[in-house]
Amino acid sequence: MSKYQYTVEGVDYDVEIVEIEDNLAKVTVNGIPFDVELKQAVKPTQSHVRKPVVAPQPAAVETKTAEKPAAKAAVPAGAGSKITAPLPGTITELKVKEGDTVKVGDTVIILEAMKMQNNIESEYSGTVTSVLVNRGDTVMEGSVLLTIG
Repeated sequence: MSKYQYTVEGVDYDVEIVEIEDNLAKVTVNGIPFDVELKQAVKPTQSHVRKPVVAPQPAAVETKTAEKPAAKAAVPAGAGSKITAPLPGTITELKVKEGDTVKVGDTVIILEAMKMQNNIESEYSGTVTSVLVNRGDTVMEGSVLLTIG
């Protein structure tokens, strides 16, 4: 199993190559499984993946912040159910921010695709634990937009 992180046109992707057999690769992209047909079969003795050239990421800078109340700390940031893009497009409006409470059916994001505005509605009730996109971001189908805990 090989894991990689890519950024394509400003969108981050976590890619995991699960298995390669002949010319069929089983991969997951942001947790979504795909079967990928290769143009050429890979021999077992060959390395099945070339190492990607990735620009070095700046080291994380630790900053001190005031601690949140215990009630808010019950759901860690980014934990919970994922809301994904149903189709490729551009984020035109964010209707929620971290910490907001949402119910099933609430519009959380507006996504423009093929010159049409699409309301992305919450499939879950709970608190928004992370918003992973910004206004103007281009996303692919299946990209995680936000999480609800």
